Amino acid sequence: MAAGHKLRDRMALRPSKLTVVCALALVAIGVLTGCGKSSNKPGETVREGLSTPLGGLRYTVFLTRQLNLANQEDKGYVPGRKEAPPGKGLYGVFIEACNQSGSKGAIAASRFYIQDSQGNRFAPQGLAHNNPYAYQGGPVPPQNCMPRSGSLAALGPTSGALLLFELPLADTENRPLTLHIQGPFNAGQGKPDQTSVILDI
Repeated sequence: MAAGHKLRDRMALRPSKLTVVCALALVAIGVLTGCGKSSNKPGETVREGLSTPLGGLRYTVFLTRQLNLANQEDKGYVPGRKEAPPGKGLYGVFIEACNQSGSKGAIAASRFYIQDSQGNRFAPQGLAHNNPYAYQGGPVPPQNCMPRSGSLAALGPTSGALLLFELPLADTENRPLTLHIQGPFNAGQGKPDQTSVILDI
């Protein structure tokens, strides 16, 4: 008889355990769906992986890493490119600019630079206009992104368009390295609007 009571007690506990498991799963889903979103104010610095608003677009740096041109995947990002000279490295910043506002006049930024903790600045390297992975500034249609949905860059493993930088290896130790994105000219402030992202180098 006592064994029968114990069995009923165990069965009574199962629904509550299932409820706890379901609740934890919902929390995990909420955390995952929050990735890439940020409630920061315009002009605030964010970390890589979070989005930041500028000029009617939201910019997200998905990944920053050194490119190894002996690797076929990396070589495909910059066809015809030679390895960086001794003491320097090629770094890819994979970025997305999305027009979620529905504005028809949203223009993706075309001015970027990386700055290290010592104040040294580095401009992006030029990429061929027909490179399907290269970041291209210009108009971004409503409810679309740069790179455009369905493009090779958007469907690639990084999901972002490439900004290429040649950085002195010594300067990569001057952390944090920050990507500065310059947007439209702000007449009230007398300079372009700007936002920045701390890169994970």
